[in-house]
This record gives sequence, C-alpha cells and structure tokens, in this order.
Amino acid sequence: MELKEKVEKALEEVRGFLQAEGGDCEVVDVDDKNGKVSVRLQGSCKGCPFSAFTLKMRIEAIIKERVPEVKEVVSVE
Repeated sequence: MELKEKVEKALEEVRGFLQAEGGDCEVVDVDDKNGKVSVRLQGSCKGCPFSAFTLKMRIEAIIKERVPEVKEVVSVE
C-alpha cells in the first residue's frame, strides 16, 4: 500500500468527527521523501478559529499514529 493510500485510510477515522461539525478534509499532497502531508480543510473547518487545533490534535495525531512514516501534516488553501 502506498503512503497516500495509508494516509487516506487514516483520515477516514477522523472524517466522521469533522463531518459531524459541518466540515471535512481532503488530502492535497503526500511528500513521501519528507513525510509531509498537505491537507485542505473544507466546510465549517475552513476559517474556524479552532482549525489549527483540529489539524494538529485530531488530524495530524491520528495520521501519525496510523502511518508512522508521516512526520508532519499541514493545511493548505
């Protein structure tokens, strides 16, 4: 399984939480070499004052736990 597939699978675990709040998240890029994942927050997550917290404490934490090759998750527009 490729790194992007692993990341997508891990993101599915968080998606229910995000969608319950009216938001969502999509994977924009996965840099295999550096272990960096770029995501785009959508819906109510985009522009939410707590989006940085959600990104690091929910999205990044779950992805890094499930996919140890990932070193960082960042939000992009």
